[in-house]
Amino acid sequence: MLVSIVNKINGLNLPDWVLDAILDSVHLIPFLFIVFLVIEVLEFYYADKINSALKNTGKLGVLIGAVSAIFPQCGFSVIASGLYAKRIITIGTLIAVYLATSDETIPILLATPEKAHLIIPIVGIKLFIAILMGYFVDGVSRKKSLSCDTEFLQVEEGCCKHDIEHGSKRELIIHPIMHTINVFGFILVITLILNYVLSHFELNAIWGGRVIQPVIAAFIGLIPNCAVSIGLTMMLIKGTITFGAAMSGLLSNAGLGLLVLLKNNDFKDSLRVIFILIMISIVSGVAINFFTGF
Repeated sequence: MLVSIVNKINGLNLPDWVLDAILDSVHLIPFLFIVFLVIEVLEFYYADKINSALKNTGKLGVLIGAVSAIFPQCGFSVIASGLYAKRIITIGTLIAVYLATSDETIPILLATPEKAHLIIPIVGIKLFIAILMGYFVDGVSRKKSLSCDTEFLQVEEGCCKHDIEHGSKRELIIHPIMHTINVFGFILVITLILNYVLSHFELNAIWGGRVIQPVIAAFIGLIPNCAVSIGLTMMLIKGTITFGAAMSGLLSNAGLGLLVLLKNNDFKDSLRVIFILIMISIVSGVAINFFTGF
């Protein structure tokens, strides 16, 4: 079926930049579905255990939060934001979860075999920075008192209106299909835009240099939408931004977690969290560009 769709698309009289975007996006569909299906199964059977462990971690909160968040799943940063608003986890643990959150990066790279080798450096760097900065933030933070009251935590929805804490077996198929369609749509739109820009403009003139790129990417990463991580990953794949800029944006991109934080937490404290997140992301991105030369 996919082959026939590709053949029909090839037969259309479309500009090359449009045709390439459509074909590149269509080819990702089966890979994305398989990856999201595996993630959904793992989330269904293990998410409750991870969430429960996060609530009772003590000094291991930063480590467990970072390691848990690095695995793609729907809404872990949302849960962490709710726990922090209730002061059940520390600010360092929250920062670690935000920095480690990968959103759609890993699934897209897995669906693009020729770029799958980027997963190890991206995951490794995010995990290292998340753990290091999480413990550092906790070390200098004055607010260390935690609540033991885990009751009455508001259940938030993740992407695709997905119940991130009480999913059903029916969603084991439905959510991967919905998620695949949504991500495919984002990829198609973003790829169309990138292909058009690459074929008509000098992108370096728009993005700036190795210092400016991480700053811009970090602020873009604050946008609470999975389309951001998709866009940054696609730009990295196409070589339109530096590795440091991509890392800067992916570090600051906490998905829907920031929305939940602003909704449920003290506003000034939320701004403090966002400021810490953006500064770590910018400095990390600039440093990566400086030391790696990517």
